Amino acid sequence: MGFDIEGYLTRNKELVDGKLLELLPKAAGAKTRLQESMLYSIEAGGKRLRPVLAIAAGEAVGGGVELTLPVACAVEMVHTYSLIHDDLPAMDDDSLRRGLPTNHSVYGEAVAILAGDALLTEAFIVITEFGVKSGLTSSQAAAIVGDIARATGSRGMVGGQALDLALEGADTGVEEVEEMHIMKTAALIEAAVVSGGRAGGADEKQIESMRKYARALGLAFQIIDDVLDIEGGSEIGKERGADARKKKATYPAAAGLEGAKRRAAQLTDEAVECLRGFDERALPLREIACYLGGRKY
Repeated sequence: MGFDIEGYLTRNKELVDGKLLELLPKAAGAKTRLQESMLYSIEAGGKRLRPVLAIAAGEAVGGGVELTLPVACAVEMVHTYSLIHDDLPAMDDDSLRRGLPTNHSVYGEAVAILAGDALLTEAFIVITEFGVKSGLTSSQAAAIVGDIARATGSRGMVGGQALDLALEGADTGVEEVEEMHIMKTAALIEAAVVSGGRAGGADEKQIESMRKYARALGLAFQIIDDVLDIEGGSEIGKERGADARKKKATYPAAAGLEGAKRRAAQLTDEAVECLRGFDERALPLREIACYLGGRKY
């Protein structure tokens, strides 16, 4: 009987969903609207890919979920913050996210900005307080904070978003698009996997293999997203064709639709190959790569 990837994703998504509700600060007084806004985007759904990858990375080196779950939730808080800010009128100006009105469409721009800021900073509290209470050493927590901070700031998502804005309407080549995708999307996927591995007790050789796996997987994931914006249906959870309308720099625009599909398949194979040195405990990581690489387009 084969590995039940759908069941694995669902079980761990439920674990993350429950823990997120436990960790988020409770609303009180004047803060109520801020916390409602934070909760709105956290509860909007999604497969919780990044936190599940963190859990799977911990499992790949024999770590228990009690160690990786706070880290996984912190990664999801960071990811949710990035979505709230990416959707703002000053950025991508999107009206839908995961099939629902975007945060600023419901709560206004000011509260949406503050909700994103709050989720980002809350993530570091989760790692350094709840993560340590769950068994992380102070050195593990410090390294994980560093991983996530690098993935989030000017070297990662923020820098990638700035590059995305700068390349709108430009005649962009494949190398520039890949650089943008690595910063904007792959960096946090890399941080999720590496952080989960650290929490699980991975050594530096294992961390480096996980880093390469996640970098390839993250780039493939974003290229497939670019393709789905052209060929996907309602399951993509946002308006189809938005990239072309906004003259975004995308992989299909730079390399053609078939070229984008070939590159995504190549990267998926590379990701799986990076796990060659791991035993059967890394099966979920391998299966997630294959699952994401096979998303319909």
